[in-house]
Amino acid sequence: MPIATINPATGETLKTFTPLTDGELEAKLAKAKTVFEAYRRTSFAERSQWMNAAADILEARKGEFAAIMTVEMGKTLKSAVAEVEKCALVCRYYGEKAPEFLADVLVQTDASTSFVRYQPLGPVLAVMPWNFPFWQVFRFAAPALMAGNVGLLKHASNVPQCALAIEEIFLKAGLPEGAFQTLLVGADKVAQIVADDRVMAATLTGSEPAGASMAANCGKQIKKTVLELGGSDPFIVLESADLETAVATATTARMINNGQSCIAAKRFIVSEAIADEFERRLVAKFQALKVGDPMQPDTDIGPLATPGILQDIDNQVQACIQTGARVPVGGKPLSDRSGNFYPPTLLTDIPPGASAYNEEFFGPVAMLFRVKDIDAAIELANSTPFGLGASAWTQVEAEANRLIEEIEAGAVFINGMVKSDPRLPFGGIKRSGYGRELSSQGIHEFVNIKTVWVK
Repeated sequence: MPIATINPATGETLKTFTPLTDGELEAKLAKAKTVFEAYRRTSFAERSQWMNAAADILEARKGEFAAIMTVEMGKTLKSAVAEVEKCALVCRYYGEKAPEFLADVLVQTDASTSFVRYQPLGPVLAVMPWNFPFWQVFRFAAPALMAGNVGLLKHASNVPQCALAIEEIFLKAGLPEGAFQTLLVGADKVAQIVADDRVMAATLTGSEPAGASMAANCGKQIKKTVLELGGSDPFIVLESADLETAVATATTARMINNGQSCIAAKRFIVSEAIADEFERRLVAKFQALKVGDPMQPDTDIGPLATPGILQDIDNQVQACIQTGARVPVGGKPLSDRSGNFYPPTLLTDIPPGASAYNEEFFGPVAMLFRVKDIDAAIELANSTPFGLGASAWTQVEAEANRLIEEIEAGAVFINGMVKSDPRLPFGGIKRSGYGRELSSQGIHEFVNIKTVWVK
């Protein structure tokens, strides 16, 4: 993929970028190492000041940054503005909480004094995706930088202006030059960067194959990784659920970011007694959504990020239909306009054994399954290689407790939509990855947890 801004709503190439040469890449890695030796000695007060300044810049220029996101990957402008605001929130959160999260922890032992100290590792490589091109970066960068690490960003090749804007934000906020650098390189350079002795760890948010490749490359170098990969999140609706609220939330949960979210609800698992009514209401909600220009305030769903993603999602839908699935709404690309537009689509009556059972649909496509009871719901929810998030709807406490205990996922939300929150750890199990971002757990991923014993 070329490093370029290609408007997904029109297909127009707006700007192209020349990848770094090996010499330029070497200079940036050398700078990261040099800057780290000084940056690690800065105080929490200094880092907090810089992080809050970054938040100020994000808030003051949120319309500008949101427009870059919309032009590069097609999310609606209103959702892009909200994303920038969330980035400011995570900067302020770690600016306040990092000293607490990284304070020495005294432990009583046979020593005169013993304690745990948290120290930065060094340059950390972040390989980030295009779907939340600001948020995914800031939720790594805020804790990593507050911990005293320096950041190296290899962003997705279709959002280069986002990548450069983020580097500019941190520089203007006052961080030393080189504390956070964008590397405009292709995916073919990742293994080379990981193998460099100056790079101490890596994090990746993206697809399962990309995560497996990163884990393998870092494994060869014995380097720490955090992986946040795909998901096929269940959205379980039991008979006691508040159906109106569940349907409204289901629509948002599936269509967020034009359906291109790892934690979007993808499989609606509904009790047979209410499934027909749930389907009827969900179809009506899908039909009411406006697909169109993501810059317009009344647009609900913009284009998919690339023509390849559009083709992939349609191939998946058509394959599912060929197995006998029914399509109450949507099911074909919108051919009456330019750009990568796909309508809100619902697949149901999917036969057991169909490939759709184990696939992630990364677009505005939902699957509806009918189940007889909570046992069947939990079994179906867990019958996937993924384990990122899950949403479940019930008014019965005993059912809620079972769902919390038995669903295999990194997060379970009862009567609410799965979302990331700086105060809560975020990540998955199984093929959805390992490690955690956000909260105190997130900032501890890229530090040396050093035991100190003094007699």
